[in-house]
Amino acid sequence: MSLSALLAAAPSPEPGGSLDEAAKQAGNAAGWVEENWSTWLNTSLRIVLIAAIALFLRIAVRRALTKLIERMNRSAQAVEGTALGGLLVNAERRRQRSEAIGSVLRSVASFLILGTAALMILGAFQINLAPLLASAGVAGVALGFGARNLVTDFLSGVFMILEDQYGVGDQIDAGVASGEVIEVGLRVTKLRGENGAIWYVRNGEVKRIGNLSQGWSTAGVDVQVRPTEDLEKIRAVITEAAQEMAKEDPWTERLWGPVEILGLDAVLLESMTVRVSAKTMPGQAVGVERELRWRIKVALDAAGISMVTGTPEEASEGADPTAGVAAPSAYASATSPQSLATTPIPPPSTTK
Repeated sequence: MSLSALLAAAPSPEPGGSLDEAAKQAGNAAGWVEENWSTWLNTSLRIVLIAAIALFLRIAVRRALTKLIERMNRSAQAVEGTALGGLLVNAERRRQRSEAIGSVLRSVASFLILGTAALMILGAFQINLAPLLASAGVAGVALGFGARNLVTDFLSGVFMILEDQYGVGDQIDAGVASGEVIEVGLRVTKLRGENGAIWYVRNGEVKRIGNLSQGWSTAGVDVQVRPTEDLEKIRAVITEAAQEMAKEDPWTERLWGPVEILGLDAVLLESMTVRVSAKTMPGQAVGVERELRWRIKVALDAAGISMVTGTPEEASEGADPTAGVAAPSAYASATSPQSLATTPIPPPSTTK
């Protein structure tokens, strides 16, 4: 059978069938839209409301934290230059500390607010959050195990800043390194060592911190004199030298208390040690010790009191220079009986 015959035998479509089907499909679509438009509108309004509230809270919290930090800085600048400001941390250090704390708090607040809003938006789309939260929990545990050193450094840095354990300009002993703090970060702390080297210390590795710049320091000087010297005269000379030092600049600011003579620290056959101590400005103990030692030496020399340096004394006049020389050994002479007795016996001759 030919193709033309097949086409002629096939029933021709009615022109009204396609139009009715299209009208039916359009009516179904319109009904579906009419049934679900309220759900769409409700979901859209919920998403817009969640986003608006999240942005408003984020801006409000960040602005509140910024104002709090500015208030802290103003209170620090108010006491700077006063007697109270000398006992407290300087304004620059408090500003740096407050800025670091504010940065951490702003980041944490933004993460919590925006993260919560994102989860609420996903919930508005009828998405099951249980698998997502479970996957995030597993990923968090894996990340915690893999980057535990980084997390430890970060948490240690946060607590160091919050507790004000040290700041820029402080002299600290961190155990693994010591020196002047030049930068405080959330992960590492930079120290300038005595020889000029820069040490990068991870905050998680610091087990103990000795801050030499907080509160006050103690300058101690040991004065060694002969045991035959008059102690009362020594006390008067040291006291006068210390009082003159306390009246001069810059020592009048670096000395935070009177120089005290604590008494005899040690009494030996050839010397006795007088202990002198003073409370100083933080980080100025070494300079005060050097100046105090210098002035005490000059004052004692002017008073005719000689200090003991710890070196052997020179031989006095009229003493026998060979008194400290040991007696010669009997084995030094080859003809002495002791030397002959120790002479090895020659082996017997084998020749006849």
